[in-house]
Amino acid sequence: MTLSVSDRSDLSSVVHRYAAAVDDRDVESVIGLFTVDGELVLPDPPEVLTPARSHRGPDAIREALAAVTSVGRTHHAIDSEVYTAGPNPAVARGRIAATAHHWSRGPEGIGDLVWYLRYDDDYQRSESGWLLTRRALTIDAIETRPTRRVR
Repeated sequence: MTLSVSDRSDLSSVVHRYAAAVDDRDVESVIGLFTVDGELVLPDPPEVLTPARSHRGPDAIREALAAVTSVGRTHHAIDSEVYTAGPNPAVARGRIAATAHHWSRGPEGIGDLVWYLRYDDDYQRSESGWLLTRRALTIDAIETRPTRRVR
């Protein structure tokens, strides 16, 4: 089974809307990209870089996203997207590589905590379009950089 060009475009839209909503601190839009029983699995950096903590359902996902909304500013760039069909036409998987910048002001100035990351996604087609049923975040590397100015 293969995914149509339209399905790939719609899945890509979910991925990019997720990144934009996180950067805009629009948690409700992020939650709207998940099924009602959707799951977000996050690592526990810097000690654990692989998916470790499961957050299932809107309330748990909202609580998990509180950490990213407390950072001064974020910028998520999607680096690559690979989608594969699932066992039936209403299911798909995605492997998304991204770079996430987290800027915050500290005693030594503005710092940029950069995560090179991967999302392993499961999607379900709904009446309103594709939604995430599960998103698992793996951090491949962490880098810190000084930053001169942030809007």
